[in-house]
Amino acid sequence: MALLTIGAFARASRLSPKALRLYDELGLLRPARVDPSSGYRLYDPEQLEQARLVAWLRRLGLPLARIKDVLELPEAAAADVVRDYWHQVEAETEVRRDLAAFLVSYLSGEDAEMPENQSPLAIRYAVRTDRGLVRETNQDRAYAGQRLLAVADGYGSGAAGSAASAAAIEALREVDLPAGDLLNVMSEAARRAGSAVRDLMAADPEPDGGTTLTALLWSGSQLGLVHIGDSRAYLLRDDELFRITHDHTVVQGMVDEGKLTEDELATHPQRMLLLQALGTGDPDMRLQDARAGDRYLLCSDGLHRVLDDDTLRSVLTTVAEPEDAVGRLVELANEGGGPDNVSCVVADIEAR
Repeated sequence: MALLTIGAFARASRLSPKALRLYDELGLLRPARVDPSSGYRLYDPEQLEQARLVAWLRRLGLPLARIKDVLELPEAAAADVVRDYWHQVEAETEVRRDLAAFLVSYLSGEDAEMPENQSPLAIRYAVRTDRGLVRETNQDRAYAGQRLLAVADGYGSGAAGSAASAAAIEALREVDLPAGDLLNVMSEAARRAGSAVRDLMAADPEPDGGTTLTALLWSGSQLGLVHIGDSRAYLLRDDELFRITHDHTVVQGMVDEGKLTEDELATHPQRMLLLQALGTGDPDMRLQDARAGDRYLLCSDGLHRVLDDDTLRSVLTTVAEPEDAVGRLVELANEGGGPDNVSCVVADIEAR
């Protein structure tokens, strides 16, 4: 059977030539042959099925790196990957639907408080920070209180990182956190924390420090997430663990572009290189609905770079008390070599 030019194959597969060239570069869909004189890509018609599968997976929203994994798996295992991905999408969509309902009420000037038929909620929490087994000092700062949960991972020589992370947490603690109007409170909290770090660095003749920040502000019915850097927040809901933050790192950007897989990320030499930090970029902000039974984990990279998601989920699902959970997580990080400072907050949402 005659080979198809990239244009003819694009029309048959409903993929653009640009997409086909990208999929070739990423190893998702190699052409059957490349003309040695013209450099034109030529495709076998039998490749149309794989091309259509790639197109369907992209329409589903599956990241390119995970599509590559799906293509290399047996059909049953590939189906499990797609099923797990869609379960995660449904959970995140449910959160966004609740946010949309709140925003419609908020922007319409209606009462956006908790419905009367919803049980009042309370939060129970614990916090732990540890120097680890390698670092000489602890530049992490972590805080947990009735209205604020936060982890800041400082970096830089000397005391610069410690000062930056401490300034960020202190600025957040000073923000007034009234019930309601959480969106404005989140913006003000992010502004104050960023200003505190910038002012601190401006006072240093040779500033070389900074900090990440991952924080949850508790309104009594909702949680407001403020995040920048590579500390993380996770949500355990119905025994499923979801990461609700996105790392602002060079390697995460490469994963997003399909140039690196999640497995390769952990050993990449640039894995600790930040793209954004507090005071040098705009934090991500989002609202989280609060449900009785939810458990949140905030942690610095000294935890999540040592413990994989399966281990985090195992601890969070089997250790009942937040105080015991943070202790166990830090213990496991140190058993894994303790290469960095490690900080974590575990918080449970409970019906009163």
